[in-house]
Amino acid sequence: MIIPVSLGERSYDIVVERGALGKINTLLDLDRKVLIVTDSGVPADYSETVKSLSKEGYIFTVPSGEESKSISTFEKLLCFMLEKGFSRKDCVVAVGGGVVGDLSGFTAACYMRGIDFYNLPTTVLSQVDSSIGGKTAVNLSNIKNIVGAFYQPKKVVIDPDTLKTLPARQISNGLAEAVKMSLTSDKELFDIFENGDIYGSIDVIIERSLKIKRYVVEQDERESGLRKILNFGHTVGHGVESEGAKSGMYHGECVAVGMVAMCGENVRKRLLKVLNKLSLPVCCDFDAKAIYDAVLHDKKASGGKIDVITVNEIASFEIVSTTPDKLYEKICSIVKVSE
Repeated sequence: MIIPVSLGERSYDIVVERGALGKINTLLDLDRKVLIVTDSGVPADYSETVKSLSKEGYIFTVPSGEESKSISTFEKLLCFMLEKGFSRKDCVVAVGGGVVGDLSGFTAACYMRGIDFYNLPTTVLSQVDSSIGGKTAVNLSNIKNIVGAFYQPKKVVIDPDTLKTLPARQISNGLAEAVKMSLTSDKELFDIFENGDIYGSIDVIIERSLKIKRYVVEQDERESGLRKILNFGHTVGHGVESEGAKSGMYHGECVAVGMVAMCGENVRKRLLKVLNKLSLPVCCDFDAKAIYDAVLHDKKASGGKIDVITVNEIASFEIVSTTPDKLYEKICSIVKVSE
């Protein structure tokens, strides 16, 4: 399946095909120097396959985890490319999850003012969400994605067969982002989560999620309006993540908690059942003030107000400009649940 993303001169295709990794040289232009960025948690044979099908491939493996999405790792990648003589005609290929994709994309965006970037996402989270849309970034001073650029890939290749090595917790972690999109945009997708065979419907979930995000990105590439709906659950979720990183919480788990805070009562009841079905958290026991402080440092806070997405009916949303005090109340609601 090919899902085109129409962005004028920045347009590209998303290829979704089982077995695509094994013939990646027929889908991407690898007849040049190729920097293959992966992490220690990704099966090594994935990046080795890409290297074997490249004219001149170099694998750069970063430690698994959010800590690798840093200025220091970014600098190491740039220095490695410089050392190996990469030019503007060469490319970067991300093989891994969201951390690898964000880091690789930002590196490609900055090296020689921009070289070709391809994304081969290997986690549910990156396949349904983070691999498309052009948001690339690294973290700084414990604030997520505060240094980055909008930089679209030349192509995204999604091979669902790469999910077979993922543990159940990582699958649920990624599905949290698909739940997010169903809540704002797709009743039928939410019905799969609420009443269907979730794990037997992975291919359908990936497809429907991609088409939602594709539509949103085409309408609002740089997040001046509609694209803000993709932040549903993330404003509070990023605050939770700043604390949760210390206890090993995953991104999707933090978003799950963040979504609970931003749902109307009727939707919340249904969401809680879905999150329990996916073994995702519905609350946290962190300090509410610490979460609040992290949220106020987030890039979406400005002018004394914070734009948040609320869902009061499935497949419907509102963009609300709220005060920090009201947001603090919502944060307290997801912390108090566990008390």
